[in-house]
Amino acid sequence: MVILPTAYMPSVEYVARLLREECVIDLGENYVKRSERNRASILSANGVMQLTVHVENANRPRQPIRDVRIDYSKRWQHQHWVSILSAYKSSPYFDHFASELEPFYRREWRFLVDYNMEYTATLLRLLGAKCDLHTSEQYVTATEGDVDLRPKTKEGSTFHAQPYFQVFSDRMPFAENLSVLDLLLCEGRQAIDSVLMRCQL
Repeated sequence: MVILPTAYMPSVEYVARLLREECVIDLGENYVKRSERNRASILSANGVMQLTVHVENANRPRQPIRDVRIDYSKRWQHQHWVSILSAYKSSPYFDHFASELEPFYRREWRFLVDYNMEYTATLLRLLGAKCDLHTSEQYVTATEGDVDLRPKTKEGSTFHAQPYFQVFSDRMPFAENLSVLDLLLCEGRQAIDSVLMRCQL
């Protein structure tokens, strides 16, 4: 079994594992700062860019992920949407999917988990993925043979992405394992067969 945290605009590896392996998303764990739970990577004209969802009481120790609330005082939604527009407006599939993505930068969700889960489900639907999201409300204890992707440092990871066309391929090398948003906007629905099912896990 693969144990995943909730994730903001999850990575290519995250989605590849959802499609190809038995996975559970742990909603019973504690929040981990500066992790994929509220941070994602996209590719801008200046290289890889980190986008962070601001949350309330980020420094509170042992805060259950289920209780983490989104902080809208910093206008991060506007900043993220402007960054996505700047990075992907010229991508092959931006115009196909923009209207489905923009609401995630206009509406407000109270809890990070609800926002992440709805966004992840939307990205999977736009990819044309037939995938159910299995979650656990109780902390999932990893056993021998499980792949635990909750730690910030993925020690011993064997993941390698299948390269694909990226918006700035003409000026910079391939950037591996960005948010699956990058893959969706560059490859569209063919991403499942051309990339996600060929990644090395």
